[in-house]
Amino acid sequence: MSFDELKVKIFADGADRAGILEMYAKPFIKGLTTNPTLMRKAGISNYKEFACDILKIITDKPISLEVFSDDFDEMERQAKMIASWGNNVYVKVPVSNTKREPSYPLVRRLAADGIKLNVTALMTATQVRNVVANLNPEVPACVSVFAGRVADTGRDPRPIMSESVKIASQLPRCEIIWASPRELLNIFDADQIGCHIITVTNEILSKLKLVGYDLDDYSLDTVKMFREDAVKAGYEL
Repeated sequence: MSFDELKVKIFADGADRAGILEMYAKPFIKGLTTNPTLMRKAGISNYKEFACDILKIITDKPISLEVFSDDFDEMERQAKMIASWGNNVYVKVPVSNTKREPSYPLVRRLAADGIKLNVTALMTATQVRNVVANLNPEVPACVSVFAGRVADTGRDPRPIMSESVKIASQLPRCEIIWASPRELLNIFDADQIGCHIITVTNEILSKLKLVGYDLDDYSLDTVKMFREDAVKAGYEL
């Protein structure tokens, strides 16, 4: 399958302003996401200022911004504030707090208030089932299943992702996100199982030019790379 035939929507994942705007300008990028960890790595110090600056430019594609409290009442307050920043904003709410207390009641309240949610950090079909049960059928929502982190444990994430898509099918406005992909192939994995969205970093997106590339040519490129680096290093025996 070629890249142009993919049905899965590609969302750019990052927090670097220049990188976000670069990805936003690409027509195949259908939305954007970020999180506090990415923002901290990018050196963002003022959360609201950064978000509102981006939202002045990005008005026509969905963008997910995450709450950062560990208290559910405060999460709710933050979620309502973040949602007010733009009609294209999805509020990311973690599936639980750090005490393992599930956020399902909070999800139900926010969804009932008409807030578009992106419930994040899920890794099991049971979590997906519980989140979907608390969403509002009338309000768009995303459920982010961290397939890449599931794979990091030695498990194949595809069965979990397939089951998640089936669970979400009962809500026509709910989309499953293949989150934290580890390689370009995951885009095709997500598409094959019918996943609605995959979040992709700039690093992975930079490899799109390789889709369908001749493997003999790629082999030669690799040999040339090894040779050039050995010469540049001045190695001798």
